[in-house]
Amino acid sequence: AFVYSTKAHAKILSIDASDALKQEGVHRFFSAEDLTEEQNKAGPVFHDEFVFVKDIVTTQGQIIGAIVAENQTIAQRAARKVKVTYEELQPVIVTLEDAIRLESFYPGFPRVIAKGDVEKALSEADVVIEGDCRMGGQEHFYLETQACLAVPKDSDEIEVISSTQHPTEIQHHVAQTLGIPASKVVSRVKRLGGGFGGKESRAAIVAIPVALAAHRLGRPVRCMLDRDEDMAVSGTRHPFYFHYKVGVSREGKLVAGDFRAYNNAGHSMDLSFAVLERSMFHIQNAYRIPHLRVRGWVCRTNLPSNTAFRGFGGPQGMMVAETMMRHVARTLNRDYIELIELNMYREGDTTHYNQQIDGCNVSKCWNEVLQSADFAKRREAVEKFNVEHRWRKRGIHVVPTMFGIAFTVLHLNQSGALIHVYQDGTVLLSHGGTEMGQGLHTKMIQVAATALGIPFDRIHISETSTDKVPNTSATAASAGSDLNGTAVLNACLSIRERLEPFRKEFPDKDWNFWVSKAYFSRVSLSATGFYATPDLGYDFGTNSGKAFNYYTYGAACSEVEIDCLTGDHQVIRTDIVMDLGSSINPAIDIGQIEGGFMQGYGLFTLEEMVYSPQGLVFSRGPGMYKLPGFADIPGEFNVSLLTGAPNPRAVYSSKAVGEPPLFLASSIFFAIRDAITAARKEENLTEEFTLISPATSSRIRTACQDKFVKRFASQESNGQEAIRCVPWNVMP
Repeated sequence: AFVYSTKAHAKILSIDASDALKQEGVHRFFSAEDLTEEQNKAGPVFHDEFVFVKDIVTTQGQIIGAIVAENQTIAQRAARKVKVTYEELQPVIVTLEDAIRLESFYPGFPRVIAKGDVEKALSEADVVIEGDCRMGGQEHFYLETQACLAVPKDSDEIEVISSTQHPTEIQHHVAQTLGIPASKVVSRVKRLGGGFGGKESRAAIVAIPVALAAHRLGRPVRCMLDRDEDMAVSGTRHPFYFHYKVGVSREGKLVAGDFRAYNNAGHSMDLSFAVLERSMFHIQNAYRIPHLRVRGWVCRTNLPSNTAFRGFGGPQGMMVAETMMRHVARTLNRDYIELIELNMYREGDTTHYNQQIDGCNVSKCWNEVLQSADFAKRREAVEKFNVEHRWRKRGIHVVPTMFGIAFTVLHLNQSGALIHVYQDGTVLLSHGGTEMGQGLHTKMIQVAATALGIPFDRIHISETSTDKVPNTSATAASAGSDLNGTAVLNACLSIRERLEPFRKEFPDKDWNFWVSKAYFSRVSLSATGFYATPDLGYDFGTNSGKAFNYYTYGAACSEVEIDCLTGDHQVIRTDIVMDLGSSINPAIDIGQIEGGFMQGYGLFTLEEMVYSPQGLVFSRGPGMYKLPGFADIPGEFNVSLLTGAPNPRAVYSSKAVGEPPLFLASSIFFAIRDAITAARKEENLTEEFTLISPATSSRIRTACQDKFVKRFASQESNGQEAIRCVPWNVMP
């Protein structure tokens, strides 16, 4: 059990574990005193975290020490008896607004992507529009919390069984902290009870102390966080703030865009730089803006370190694009559908990061969903409903998506596989990806079975382990099937090549016979496969290169109904069309689309992380955090895959599916905004209004201004002092 900091910014004056160590069943208390300065370093890429914080705590929930006991109950009880005294420090920075005001940025920023002459194009534009976009974070809420079991072996070896998306990173961290070679650390993963990015880098905060305890005590040690612990310490999706300034022609053609992006990293960098970069790559979503500049900052705050989450900054970047497009449409008094179709990317267009778009199917998805959803007819029905109902309003909205597929850090775009064929003809397959419910192992078996020409049930995948496939990349960036699938295919092709002489000599025989002949002919029946995505690599300095291997496209239409008096809403119907190339497994892919959409639905409407102004996480379980449930699924939910669109850039012409569907749930957010707009018209409120994501029931109700509600003044007015209050919670 861990001892956590209870202050967001403070100096540790003393740590007293004497009472804890007196408890029966307690074996040891570990802290920074048990490690050298080098061993105590942690964190991906920048190593700006500590296994155990020693001097200055910079967030509540930072790990100060660990109690090792006979069982979890004893350990947790003892951990509460460790006395830590502090001297509180200032400032405590929680919100993006405070971080920007105090210029609390990490070094090396802003990052800049710029194309064309933005200033000149804005000055010459017929209309210039400015606005802001704000998005909150999101808790991963995987069903299995962060967990690890470490088992010491002979000769300083150790086996670490961790709930992680990145076994190799766990291997490296454990080796670093224990001061042993990576070759003596075996990092294994059978399966995860969900990950969604939250176990890409943050799994190490549990795995390292557990491995340290097992190594020092010479016995197996296990730890699994309670839900409230996990939510308090493991970080969330990054909250973002954007400012945009866009120039358009009178016809509605986008001419120029100037964007500023800020994300809330928390107390350490983690992967926040890469999350920011992906948001900058996706800031235009599916629209061509000839002159575009985006500048991005990573903000340092006194919150738990935020981390990877499905979409990895992409949904936040695309959200500002869609917000901007609708702002333009309202300003020009034009239908947003027309503006989207006028500005949508076409085949051969070039992005603001100078990548040419090949196989551009976004307009195909868009047109197909408009037709399949019967959008025009249903839009008229929604308008009729709104005229007839005062306190219930409906909205219907369509949103496209264009999601780039690849790790934006070049060296991560590689993978490996290992295949063993046994004498009975069965196959043991290993690859570098982790199975976390997304069906990766199933797809890899399909790839291998197709390549080898044998039934699926002849192939078995046991686990993911660093002693089978080394130097793996995280199962992330929606690239699990692309990378590992091609590595598996390459390994299988090696086996096929070795069996080919026996196939030719005995064409009427079967797989088992060929395998047996190969064995008795002393032919190796083991093979490795490797794959590195070709033609990738982007340079921020020159704004050149290729950031993504290809794009996954899609479009969604959603209809909602809101209760203007309570802020409640229901999703009546959603239609989705996705371009997934030639799907390896349509059942899995459609399931991923549905699941990703519902997770996005939570992001844009229900899931709100609540913090105190002092940095305390209030959202510590399902009682304080609203997740989508069965009743929140659209009443009618139609998902279809675009046909006739093979993808030559991935295994068997398939496409990635994990992250791209998530942003399509913003169609619900914008449909809610349309419904609110209809409600406000009843009160003759036609001016611009702000709706922050997530569009919770309280925000919906507040936006539907009527005779029953009145906003408090936020500043002095007419010489009278405005009503002021100190908030009990803040948006990070």
